[in-house]
Amino acid sequence: MESLGNKLRSARESKGYTYDKVGDDIHIATRYLKALEAEEFAGFPGEPYLLGFLKNYGEYLGLDTQELISLYKAMRIQEEPVPVEELLKTPVQIPMGLVVRVLIGLALLAALGGGVYFFVNRPRPAAEPRSSRETAEYVLNAGSLDRRFYQKDLIRITFAEESYDLELSALGEAVTITTPYGPVILDLSQEVAVDLNNDGIGELRITAVDFDKYNREVGAQLRFELDSTTPFLTGETGELTASAPGAVLAAGAAGTSATGLSNATQIFSSPSAYPFTLQVSFTGYCMFRWQILAERDRRDRNERYFQKADGINIQAQNGVRMWASNAAVVKVQVIGGGRTVPLELGGAGEVVVADVHWVRDDEHRYRLVLVRLE
Repeated sequence: MESLGNKLRSARESKGYTYDKVGDDIHIATRYLKALEAEEFAGFPGEPYLLGFLKNYGEYLGLDTQELISLYKAMRIQEEPVPVEELLKTPVQIPMGLVVRVLIGLALLAALGGGVYFFVNRPRPAAEPRSSRETAEYVLNAGSLDRRFYQKDLIRITFAEESYDLELSALGEAVTITTPYGPVILDLSQEVAVDLNNDGIGELRITAVDFDKYNREVGAQLRFELDSTTPFLTGETGELTASAPGAVLAAGAAGTSATGLSNATQIFSSPSAYPFTLQVSFTGYCMFRWQILAERDRRDRNERYFQKADGINIQAQNGVRMWASNAAVVKVQVIGGGRTVPLELGGAGEVVVADVHWVRDDEHRYRLVLVRLE
């Protein structure tokens, strides 16, 4: 069976990714990526971090994250074999007198331990409950705020002369932040954008820098960054626009009403948006372009001429725009939230431009939809 490190390395090298590219895309230091591939786990600050990095790295490479985690756990529980020379050693003969003295000593310790246990656990008058930590409130008017938040802490965001209250409502397997438009759920190192004023632009970016899912008491290190200049979409002409066809995106809690998207085909439905992967394969010759939508650090457009049996994986937080010269030979599967859904782009010889992106409906739920652009 292929080892954990080899699986990661083979997947990365097959895609031609460098450590620096992967680290920039998923916000994980290259030393941790190298350590995962080398199966050297001692340098991680703790197992929750290791598992979070492994999950994000695996999703980015299009691998089965549950299989990766199972491989890691299998490695950790393996016990080192006992050397043969240890098994063949002659048993040490212990003098009977020493055995008697040891037994007497153990009896005395047991008696002493019983006395201490009784003293510690004796009935006491009911103590007054200790006062809980007071809820902290923070304000962000511009720039960024990077600090440790605890459950029920609040942050008020002021943008365009309006105020928006957010609350760290839950800590556990993930961080849950309540916004005026619904909850935002973040994994370790994940970044999402929040559309504050429902105009289709993610003005606020939130990053889960650090948290321990096994210990809620330590809180979560979060970064809030308010940026009114973040572009929403890059159109075909290269100009910034927030009203192009299908331009109703969401990242985390970003998005606008889905009303009016009559040509949208629903793929997923969820209380919150999450990253997804487009797994694209080709059954014939095709010129194929793709562009990541509404991500500040990934605005470039890619274009390649693909042949039969070629394939690519495209990871996105918010949305992807695709252009195909022969839609019938393009087979697309959307992978996210533990589900895989196939998509149909079009017929033989048909030139298709389509977006796959998150929208928010009138009930503040999120839908990942396929929208064909005319």
